[in-house]
Amino acid sequence: MEEYDLNPAMEIDFPAIRELIHSVQINPTGLDWRRFWVARTKNGSIIGCGQVKPHGDEILELASIAVVPAWRQQGVASAIIWQLLAIYPGTLYLTCRSSLGKFYRRFGFEVVTTDEMPPYFRRISRLMNVVMKVGLAGESLLVMKRN
Repeated sequence: MEEYDLNPAMEIDFPAIRELIHSVQINPTGLDWRRFWVARTKNGSIIGCGQVKPHGDEILELASIAVVPAWRQQGVASAIIWQLLAIYPGTLYLTCRSSLGKFYRRFGFEVVTTDEMPPYFRRISRLMNVVMKVGLAGESLLVMKRN
């Protein structure tokens, strides 16, 4: 595989970020290019992205972690996550499919119970678990937290 660099996103990157998020079918809300870091090949292609987005004044979410299929299992997502964790060392939440829980535990995230969730994540959890029962057999939504 060719090399890539991690950089803060630029405004010109936003169409590629949005396209990647849609292609991997993750939550497309709250996409703001100014919060993203991207993995970019030497020829300028964006192969991965991720952001930390705010929910009010105190809650931050690791979100929009996406990698193009040809670059998966190459450490791109991990590199993006480590970069974002270095910038945001405090408490972070995330939501993910239950099958990805083990992956995020490597970064210090732990599953939180409904009672431990901030209201935003409680609402999303209830809604998405209903949706996922219909569309993704055997999957549920996890809300995880890293202190």
